[in-house]
Amino acid sequence: MGLGREEEIEIRRQPVFMPGTKVRATRYVKNDGTFAGREIGEMLVHKGDVGYVRDIGVFLQRYYIYAVEFIERGTVVGMRARELNVEAEAVK
Repeated sequence: MGLGREEEIEIRRQPVFMPGTKVRATRYVKNDGTFAGREIGEMLVHKGDVGYVRDIGVFLQRYYIYAVEFIERGTVVGMRARELNVEAEAVK
C-alpha cells in the first residue's frame, strides 16, 4: 500500500530565493479564498508580473513559501519556487 507520489522535502536544502530577490511569476495566481479582501477567483498575479521576495515561510514542514510583493499590483502573495524565476535583469 503506497502513499502515492513521493515528493522531495524542499526544506532539506537551502531556499532557492532569498529576501530582496527580484523575481518574475511563471504562472497566473487566482484567489482561492485565502487572500482576504478579494473575491474568490479574482486574479492576484499575472504570468510575467515582477515582484520582490519579502520573506520565506514553511508549509507542512515540507515546502518553502516565498512571500512575494508585487508592487504594481499592491499585493503580497505566497508562492512556491516552481511558480517563480529570477528576473533576468537582476542576474548579471
